Amino acid sequence: MDILRFATAGSVDDGKSTLIGRLLFDSKAIFEDQLEAVERTSRDRGTEYTDLSLLTDGLRAEREQGITIDVAYRYFATPKRKFIIADTPGHIQYTRNMVTGASTADLAIILIDARKGVLEQSRRHAFLTTLLRVPHLVLAVNKMDLVDYAEEGFEEIREEFTSFASKLNAADLTFIPISALHGDNVVSRSENMPWYQGSSLLHHLENVHIASDRNLVDVRFPVQYVIRPHNATSQELHDYRGYAGQVAGGVLKPGDEVTHLPSGLSTRISAIDTFDGPVEEAFPPMSVTLRLEDDIDISRGDLICRPNNQPNAAQEIEAMVCWMADTTKLQPRSKLIIKHTTRTARALVRDLQYRLDVNTLHRDESATALGLNEIGRVSLRVTQPLFVDDYARNRLTGGFILIDEATNGTVGAGMIVDAR
Repeated sequence: MDILRFATAGSVDDGKSTLIGRLLFDSKAIFEDQLEAVERTSRDRGTEYTDLSLLTDGLRAEREQGITIDVAYRYFATPKRKFIIADTPGHIQYTRNMVTGASTADLAIILIDARKGVLEQSRRHAFLTTLLRVPHLVLAVNKMDLVDYAEEGFEEIREEFTSFASKLNAADLTFIPISALHGDNVVSRSENMPWYQGSSLLHHLENVHIASDRNLVDVRFPVQYVIRPHNATSQELHDYRGYAGQVAGGVLKPGDEVTHLPSGLSTRISAIDTFDGPVEEAFPPMSVTLRLEDDIDISRGDLICRPNNQPNAAQEIEAMVCWMADTTKLQPRSKLIIKHTTRTARALVRDLQYRLDVNTLHRDESATALGLNEIGRVSLRVTQPLFVDDYARNRLTGGFILIDEATNGTVGAGMIVDAR
């Protein structure tokens, strides 16, 4: 059974947390004590219905203000698929949280209030999800019950958003009218909207095709850890040497010829081990241990790939960076630590080419720094080669994080545009 990771995004009060609560409730993925606690809190507030948003808004500040601040992760499953949900905040000051939640998503649900239509924050989150190369986009027009389930309002929003999406790189776009509060078109089709002939939201989530979204062409295996038992009780274990990591691209099989970077030496895969035993092939996002036919000096941060299909070994990197620090700014000549897959190096910010206004898509080339939640195109110089692909080709080998040398805190997230 495969896993679908999806994130919810959209403007404030569009009902993201309520939608997730409805999905969990209607799919019977809530424990009785959880539901009792939510019902009790709802009664204490004097609401006439069970506030399902409380299932995800767990922080005290979130419950007091009725908003989502941090990214909340929830898990549930149906007979067809397992799901990991990231409930991301809608406020502009929490853009970094939204980027964090959507960075690993296979699909994003952007909610729009049927009464308000497409707002600035809706456009911002749509742009960010396409910037992060989320393969599938669902526009859920929520609160249809408050517009008498009218088809006209839904169609107006569909046309407006389709026009805006034509400026973005949105590969797969689906529109679904819903009412998260009452459950219309969330888990099952709604009788209140007979004019809508599409599937319910859960049916779409269960059946959207994600296997081909991952890069199965370019073999990329960043080495995370070298397994060498030191207290082996048998000769077989004593001679064991395996290279553990997560497959970032391509398909690996025993007998395949592979190349080690940075040495450039080639060998073949002798076996692929997992916790459950040997397997005949490995593909993203499997975590496996490779055994090779020849002894090569391999350590954490190195990469295994195909001899005739290698990533760029780059020290000059251009990337779109989302700045996440509230105490410092990203400026030219800043010195940071860059973490790319399992490799860590020091980096110098050579230039800030422009700051991007995510609401208007305007490029401000006069900008001299990036502040909290701002996004811009940055040129970096790295102290040692990183084995990278463009983010558009591979999200794992095309993405990185920036770390403050003094505090060891994550201050930025980047998507590689060009490398040499």
